[in-house]
Amino acid sequence: MTGNEGPRRYVIIHGHFYQPPRENPWLDIIERQPSAAPYHDWNKCVYDQCYRPNAFSRILDPRGMIVNIHNNYSHLSFNFGPTLFAWILRQHPETAQRIIEADNESRKRLGDHGNAMGQVFNHIIMPLASRRDQLTQIRWAKAFFRKHFNRDFEGLWLAETAINMETVRCCVEERVRFVVLSPSQAERFRPLGSEHEWTYAASRGIDTRRPYRIFPSTSDGKRLEGHLDVFFFNEALSREVSFGDVLSDAHLLGSKIASCFDDRREDAAVVIATDGETFGHHKPLSDMCLSYFFCNVAPQMNIVPVNFAWYLDTHPPAYEMELKNAFGEGTAWSCPH
Repeated sequence: MTGNEGPRRYVIIHGHFYQPPRENPWLDIIERQPSAAPYHDWNKCVYDQCYRPNAFSRILDPRGMIVNIHNNYSHLSFNFGPTLFAWILRQHPETAQRIIEADNESRKRLGDHGNAMGQVFNHIIMPLASRRDQLTQIRWAKAFFRKHFNRDFEGLWLAETAINMETVRCCVEERVRFVVLSPSQAERFRPLGSEHEWTYAASRGIDTRRPYRIFPSTSDGKRLEGHLDVFFFNEALSREVSFGDVLSDAHLLGSKIASCFDDRREDAAVVIATDGETFGHHKPLSDMCLSYFFCNVAPQMNIVPVNFAWYLDTHPPAYEMELKNAFGEGTAWSCPH
């Protein structure tokens, strides 16, 4: 994937799959939820509209006939909240196995870098938790992921992408390689290993097509050991995917992604991040848009779907960055303030 034919165009589409635990703690079952009718409960509803269809997505010909079944998780970067994945493992083991197989397939294709990412165990807002609780969330997530995916995760999805410097330090301590954030969470950036003046993201914007590096530090500016790498998602395109009509047509999705590249003489990756439930639950049948894009449109447009870990391994950061409100309560994708 890294030949000498000129700059390559990559795309990373990430789905954050999560549902809160709905089991009655006394009975350990999910009771009927009338608001989810005709389904028994919301887990069953979202499973039927999203989690299962993405594991067995239909590709149709012009006559509407099924010509292929595609496992979208094999090309989609994804994380599943442990409480949700535990439910899928228990209730729908065949689909859970398809998700695990997709991670294995992506490892074979992408230099042993799997599509699956970890997620903090209980979806807590990390900067609002104690240091001990933050470390517990990461350690429980690591143990759960290792048990079911038979490997350690490289990247960690932070609930609401919430982060501050204490969260960075916990991630570094637990050997998390990278996280994914909103560009609104970046304060400033500059080339690595230089004494260049910082460029403030508010004045120029941060280029979301490349990774960055955070160095942990104390509030008085003392740099600590280690680092955490960061990907920023394309906020405008991710919003269109989440709330617009981009997923109504695979060619439209492809053209929107293609419009994010320019004529720079270097590789670039367009990053999209959204709730995974967008792909079929919030946007009905959009799993089919994804599968057609991955299998047909992306190859035609010379856009290569990859995952964060592979891109980071082949395109290490050339810039460092600092977070907004790093020594306060931090920021999140839903609360940039």
